[in-house]
Amino acid sequence: MSETTHDGRVVVSDRPSPDDGLTAAELAAKYGLAVSGARPGLVEYVRQMWGRRHFILAFSQAKLTAQYSQAKLGQLWQVATPLLNALVYFLIFGLILNADRGMSREVYVPFLVTGVFVFTFTQSSVMAGVRAISGNLGLVRALHFPRASLPISFSLQQLQQLLFSMIVLFAVAVGFGSYPRLSWLLILPVLVLQFLFNTGLALVFARMGAKTPDLAQLMPFVMRTWMYASGVMFSIPVMLKDHPAWIADVLQWNPAAIYMDLMRFALIDGYGSENLPPHVWAVAAGWAALVAFGGFVYFWKAEERYGRG
Repeated sequence: MSETTHDGRVVVSDRPSPDDGLTAAELAAKYGLAVSGARPGLVEYVRQMWGRRHFILAFSQAKLTAQYSQAKLGQLWQVATPLLNALVYFLIFGLILNADRGMSREVYVPFLVTGVFVFTFTQSSVMAGVRAISGNLGLVRALHFPRASLPISFSLQQLQQLLFSMIVLFAVAVGFGSYPRLSWLLILPVLVLQFLFNTGLALVFARMGAKTPDLAQLMPFVMRTWMYASGVMFSIPVMLKDHPAWIADVLQWNPAAIYMDLMRFALIDGYGSENLPPHVWAVAAGWAALVAFGGFVYFWKAEERYGRG
């Protein structure tokens, strides 16, 4: 376009742009642009996760290998650490405080070791989940991938560590008179349900820890309280028999106690079904489904915010 000024000169002006007046959202839609790092739909997110399954497995194995790489005993600490914890608890609770009341020594020792190993599985998954995003910001900011891969990888790492430790757990059970039987097959569904539950918790705390890194300093106190309330070192019904029944019921229905008791029931000859709350398998499955699905959705809803300063 051109126009003549009052002094006779001709001035050429720019043509109006066809994009004039369009908002940023309208411009993005017109030219097919998308927000970088935008959250995909839930179904698409699951599909992306499945596509990264090899990365999730390899990452968990690499973390497991590196965990004790600086220690002279290496991977043996995977077994030595919970065993030493069990020994300390046995000396304090078994010998000094008589927390084994109602149980023979042949039952109490595998009871205690099983509780320590199983609770450590949940505890380690939660603690790793808290740091899954905040402790891997370089990876999160450098690469584009579903961020849920990280807490799931850490939960898988803890499952592999527990499977390695189960060899020692079996040896302890056999050493105290609990020999292999058909009920040992129940260990597999217990591990699957607990893994799903732990993964859901790891996802929840990964989102919380990404926003509040100081949560990692608080969680050891929370997990220690949960451990003492879950009957790791004692039988909840026996220890609380002189207290109102609802207290024992609440403690027995908490998921950590549920998975420990199911593992003890499967593994230990002298630990019968009378020690389990009613409908225990349905409750265990319910906890696993609720926390796994809820944790995944909760984490996914903040997908686009992870790694942003």
